[in-house]
Amino acid sequence: MQTLEIRSISKSYSSETKALDNVSLHIPQGMFGLLGPNGAGKSSLMRTIATLQKPDEGQILFGDIDIHQNPQALRSQLGYLPQEFGVYPRMSAFELLDHMALLKGILSRKQRREQALALLEQTNLYAVRNKAVGTFSGGMKQRFGIAQALLGSPRLIIVDEPTAGLDPQERNRFLNLLSEIGENVVLLLSTHIVEDVRELCPRMAILAGGKIVLQGEPASLIQTLKGRVWHKTINRDQLPHYQKTLSVLSVRLLAGKTQIQVLSDYQPEAGFTLLEPDLEDVYFSVLFGTQSTGKEISVC
Repeated sequence: MQTLEIRSISKSYSSETKALDNVSLHIPQGMFGLLGPNGAGKSSLMRTIATLQKPDEGQILFGDIDIHQNPQALRSQLGYLPQEFGVYPRMSAFELLDHMALLKGILSRKQRREQALALLEQTNLYAVRNKAVGTFSGGMKQRFGIAQALLGSPRLIIVDEPTAGLDPQERNRFLNLLSEIGENVVLLLSTHIVEDVRELCPRMAILAGGKIVLQGEPASLIQTLKGRVWHKTINRDQLPHYQKTLSVLSVRLLAGKTQIQVLSDYQPEAGFTLLEPDLEDVYFSVLFGTQSTGKEISVC
């Protein structure tokens, strides 16, 4: 069973911009969620793992392959769906997948055809296999992106922000597809959408400011906040006071009322009620500095 081992990776694009800062992760077979806001360094890490750029420091191993010492060995086992996935818009789905299979080294025409048709079936695109990819909806293009990532039966699959911009129905279809794929490979899902990680990933990490600030199993991470998340409906003009005096996790406007959730070891004041925490509370507690002081926390 292969694993992905990321050891003390750092990457800077200029003297003032450190995109990745001493990132270390152990990623076993199955789905692993990398959660973080836009600009956290997720795409930089994905590109580094995909051998599209070299790190300034550190090492990445996939099984016994040092991926930057021997990138071609990794690429033969890699499927990659980047955040921006370009296509030849006038080619049909089948033609483009066949072309990509040839570029990936599948030389047998029969083998390319069989694999392309099977992947179009798996991604629910078989019925539109002869239509131009440029006519596809956003969700269909993302499913086609997964189809091309699966060419050659890869053992490591990287998907970067795959559900951003998808409507709810297409997002659910795409997540179900990822869930099926992720059972027998190492699948790294990079996203800023908490629900994607909560619904799919048995292990996860949060990346913020180029650093891993929290990692573990979602259920265990949520358990660390049990008995500490409180809720209250307040007047809008009271919000600045609570933001100054309490660790506010989130603010929501519902039916003209302002609802706040705060992190506290005890009831902050009368009117606050205790809530069951969820992964969004964990995420916000880290981003707003209420659970992390910049040091990595690991909960298994």
